[in-house]
Amino acid sequence: MLTKWKRTEELSFLNEVSAVALQQSLRHLHVAFANFFGKRPSYPRFKSRRRSRASPKYTKAGFSWRDGELTLAKMDRPLAIRWSRPLPEGSAPETVTVSRDQAGRWFISLVVETSTPPHPVIHAAVGVDVGLSSLVTMSTGEKVSNPLHEVRERSKLTRAQRRLAKKTKGSANRDKARREVARIHARIADRRRDFLHKLSTRLVRENQTIVIEDLNVSGMLRNGKLARAMSDAAWSDFRAFLEYKAQWYGRTVIAVDRWFPSSKICSACGQKAESMPLNVRDWRCDGCGAAHDRDVNAAKNVLAAGLAVAACGGDVRPTRRQPARRLPAKQEARPVRVVASRLHARR
Repeated sequence: MLTKWKRTEELSFLNEVSAVALQQSLRHLHVAFANFFGKRPSYPRFKSRRRSRASPKYTKAGFSWRDGELTLAKMDRPLAIRWSRPLPEGSAPETVTVSRDQAGRWFISLVVETSTPPHPVIHAAVGVDVGLSSLVTMSTGEKVSNPLHEVRERSKLTRAQRRLAKKTKGSANRDKARREVARIHARIADRRRDFLHKLSTRLVRENQTIVIEDLNVSGMLRNGKLARAMSDAAWSDFRAFLEYKAQWYGRTVIAVDRWFPSSKICSACGQKAESMPLNVRDWRCDGCGAAHDRDVNAAKNVLAAGLAVAACGGDVRPTRRQPARRLPAKQEARPVRVVASRLHARR
């Protein structure tokens, strides 16, 4: 069918590019439909030639790599690339993906086979509590403030979106205004991604074990008042960066159950407070009288619970009554939450 499409007047533009990229797009379409009929994702969405993110993929038959220069099929000269990093020594790309974002910027991603040496083993662990005022609060007491990337560009973004709304649909001026909005969004996303990469890399380098909360971010985004701020914080991206970097460098990331009441439990004595509204940022334990910063206390409890999981196995469940389970003879039921509070008290 691909050969017939190239001969039609409507789809003659397909002859302008390499057949390798076209064949790869059909393979991607096959995988999308196979996943759909396997009842995994939803029905594949149409990808517009003009409005979608263009991302052709080339295998070894569709490009040449000589002396550090990349030449794609049907091109008479190598691409002028501004490299973000050098390729590993002695490696050659196996596949090349060329992509263009909505701002009109072009990127090239090269897949090479290499090995990542693990970081030296260190005896350090940290609990991480994410938030909005402080993006990250660590069990050590350190707080990393939220840079608020979207807030810094909000006025420019608002003006650009107003100009876009006034342009005639289909006009060249509207396309220029659309690219301006896309450039502002791209600038925000680049700054956010750069900040999260630096923060996650630092945590992975400095700690052998990192304990985080398993937050239901998609559900939390349904809160209309905080959805914009939570999207700007990008908690899901931060967790994804931590997990794959930890896998690369021989670190461990433990996710504590989302219903674990880390903010209500006293990290000193383990007593649980009846309620803890969001506006309470500092509180004092009724049992031992210890004064707590809400976020630092939560990070300490997350760390203690994660270490309990690492030592005993299982999951960290919330402090609530659960139905009794039948255990084998000579095995004592010992909830993980109790071990978590005692472990931290001993430490």
